Amino acid sequence: MADLNILSDLRVLVVGLAREGTALASYLTKHGIKVTATDRQTAEKLGASIAPLQEAGVPLVLGDHPLSLLDQADILFVSPGVPLDTPLLKEAQARKIPLSTESRLFCYLCPAPIIGLTGSSGKSTTTTLVGKIMEASGRKTWVGGNIGRPLISIVDDIAPTDAVVMELSSFQLEYFQASLNKNVSAGALAPLLKSWSPPISAILNITPNHLDRHPSMRSYVRAKRAIIESQEANGVIIMSLDNDVTRTIGNQFPHKVRFFSVKEEKFNGGFFFNDQLLLLDPNGTRTQIVNRSEVKLRGLHNVSNMLAACLLAREGGATIEAMRSVLTTFTGLPHRLEFVRELHGVRYYEDSISTTPERLSTALRAFDEPIILLAGGRDKNLPWEEAAHMMAHKTRQIILFGESREMIANVLANHKTSNIQQCADLSEAVKLAAQLANHGDVVLLSPGCASYDAFHDFVERGERFKEWVGQL
Repeated sequence: MADLNILSDLRVLVVGLAREGTALASYLTKHGIKVTATDRQTAEKLGASIAPLQEAGVPLVLGDHPLSLLDQADILFVSPGVPLDTPLLKEAQARKIPLSTESRLFCYLCPAPIIGLTGSSGKSTTTTLVGKIMEASGRKTWVGGNIGRPLISIVDDIAPTDAVVMELSSFQLEYFQASLNKNVSAGALAPLLKSWSPPISAILNITPNHLDRHPSMRSYVRAKRAIIESQEANGVIIMSLDNDVTRTIGNQFPHKVRFFSVKEEKFNGGFFFNDQLLLLDPNGTRTQIVNRSEVKLRGLHNVSNMLAACLLAREGGATIEAMRSVLTTFTGLPHRLEFVRELHGVRYYEDSISTTPERLSTALRAFDEPIILLAGGRDKNLPWEEAAHMMAHKTRQIILFGESREMIANVLANHKTSNIQQCADLSEAVKLAAQLANHGDVVLLSPGCASYDAFHDFVERGERFKEWVGQL
């Protein structure tokens, strides 16, 4: 069984003290590993989050990433939020110091089988569904990764008979590729630095995202593919048949892939037919899971998420009864088409997780009612033409806010829509929406942009929206 002995004589530098970096530094220190941690934020800004590290006596270098830190480092564990082109990381690579991350170390140490999934959208909902289905099947299940808690903090509690469901972002998956450390002499670290993929993996979909971080769409796709590229021969891959990119990738692994679709059927997959969610086995036998009318989640995109979750859970040993129980009771995660309140016959929905134009379009498809759309924030250098077409045809009124409001308005101008107003910020947009809304309307916050122009993250943006709607 893998253990921490490979790090026992090394000097570890943890770069970035968000939740993953803090959890990892605490875990390694508890196990007697020599750790130094650094973050560009000051101690004042990091606040109470670093108190456990201070109490444990972990040396902290805050406010900057001085290159001198590399003089006393044998390996770097990098938080996913730290870009690879950060000078400290580029210099580490130049000095042939290996790079890894909390999620990759967890996968190295974890004694239980891992169900891993990624995608441009739907990751957290699908991850949560898989975890609940596995638990309903009687399996002790641990859920985390890019969602919830960093799993390194509980790895010592996981038994080989348990199940682990892990959401992985493209930023995390960059560290699952051996090419990241291709110039490093790995030695005893070879098992940690080699390429690795979970035995049961899914790429739910791939659409343009994070092109403000990844240098190209090709680079983004390559990062996502890390979740399947190094899978062993008996591994299983779950893919969307409805997404052009994942369909193409899946067809390269015909003996491993299990497709899901809301449009067509293939043997051994999950499909939506006659308003039923179905599983097909290799013999063509159909098993009905539920009727769509029985599920609580809104939108065809969530039908896709549910099909993917059932396929992943089936490969993990879950029962059909568990799938039915979860799909008919699960009401969704916060900030994902979350119903906020009804006021004067107007229903308010919060979809702050929508940080791309693609997700905005998906949200609009989930409603048949007249929509007043609130969109804007910080653009991520993504294409807007398709979303603008959807906005022009699916909304009664568009209210743009934040940094990107002029840019989105310029794109919408090509679609000859005049139902556009602009506000400086989201709070003004909420007030204006309430003034414009009629009985039977839906007011939908689905920004299509990142939140960093005004908020710490999409969670804070969503919470503030709910707060302002609650005050109407």
